[in-house]
Amino acid sequence: MDRHDAATAVYAGLLLVVLGGVAWAAGEPFVFPSLGPSAFLMAKARRGSSVTPRRVIGGHTVGVIGGLVTYGLVDPGVALSTSLPAFSEGALELAVAAALSVLLTSVGMLATNTSHPPACATTLIVALGVLPTVRAGAVIVLAVTVLVAVHELVLRSVAL
Repeated sequence: MDRHDAATAVYAGLLLVVLGGVAWAAGEPFVFPSLGPSAFLMAKARRGSSVTPRRVIGGHTVGVIGGLVTYGLVDPGVALSTSLPAFSEGALELAVAAALSVLLTSVGMLATNTSHPPACATTLIVALGVLPTVRAGAVIVLAVTVLVAVHELVLRSVAL
């Protein structure tokens, strides 16, 4: 591992430390799986079109919307579980929700020029019932906004 790779790993972790602190203090889900890939992309690319605030925040916002629409249409009340029975209605609903939410999010990101691949994980988190409420969706978008704000602050303060 070279020096840049080490700095990337440390920086990605530090970005999540900030949100972990917010989650701890607020008691809200400010840390969720799709933040890791976003933090890594920001730490690795630092600057550039793939990590602009518009793409990162916009992509996750589209992901939340796609997930909420899908959850409401396909599987309200069903949540991702480790043990759904084979060929059950709940398992089918989750499979359909997964595909539909990624489809809607992909179309939405392409239509709005906010492509950010980790947002496809966000849409799954919402659509599969992990964080399926409008309130949780708002927290997700707020958390992503905080992540981007911290990254932008670091970029302005430190020569990365």
